[in-house]
Amino acid sequence: MEEAAGQAAGSGKLLDRSAYELVLAEDFTAPRLDPALWVDQYLPHWTTPERSAARYAVGAGGLRLLIEADQPAWLPEDGQMRVSNLQTGTFSGPAGSPVGQMAHRPGLVVRTPQADRRLWTPTAGLVEATMSASADPSCMLAVWLVGFAAGGPDETGEVCVVELYGDAVGRDRSRVRTGIKAHQDPRLREDVVDVWLDMDATTEHTYAAAWDEHRARFYVDSQLVHTSEQGIDYPLQLMIDLFEFPADDQRDSSHYPKSAHVRSVRGYRPVST
Repeated sequence: MEEAAGQAAGSGKLLDRSAYELVLAEDFTAPRLDPALWVDQYLPHWTTPERSAARYAVGAGGLRLLIEADQPAWLPEDGQMRVSNLQTGTFSGPAGSPVGQMAHRPGLVVRTPQADRRLWTPTAGLVEATMSASADPSCMLAVWLVGFAAGGPDETGEVCVVELYGDAVGRDRSRVRTGIKAHQDPRLREDVVDVWLDMDATTEHTYAAAWDEHRARFYVDSQLVHTSEQGIDYPLQLMIDLFEFPADDQRDSSHYPKSAHVRSVRGYRPVST
């Protein structure tokens, strides 16, 4: 993992939105999620519905992702990880097959087959999310654009907009993990960096990525923090997730729920020329 130098607010290049037009504006203020845009499950094909189901609240304040004391592990044979996630698509092969999005290890098989739902799967554009991370050291808040993968196992690359680990956020300084992940795409190379910034990631900041088939640029509060000279040109689905990585299955209910806040999400497509 490459570590990038920290930047003070006001340094670097500014995000220019003039080359894009807004196509997705989500403030999470409605009494329920829009089923035409969001699936409130985390990679549901690899597990069972009660394990993939997100815990969350929406309303006037936006989206609050929750990890609750009684929440089951997502895939118990892989450990105690728990997650509450929203995503903009689903796809898998039939039950028992190895075909599905984000196959994180060999040997996975589909347990709950998913329909091909392409609710928002851009091939280029700009995504930005305004969020407040958890300072709990066992938690991570993330925004990803991951390969929809219906075109085959090579279409699995990821634009990692941001990962915010609770053990690396502080009042005066926080670590932002961002970049391109190759996964099973042989055309890509891993290019993820840790950027330390003079900010408190438990307060609201906006994290963005602009990408096309040639390049990806990553921003915090409209300031450029990383550029990857490689791009992705196939459909990607948006994923917003709060993870908990507990050391074991013993939990003190007084420490729950754990939470992170998402104020808004914006999605843009390139302006046609």
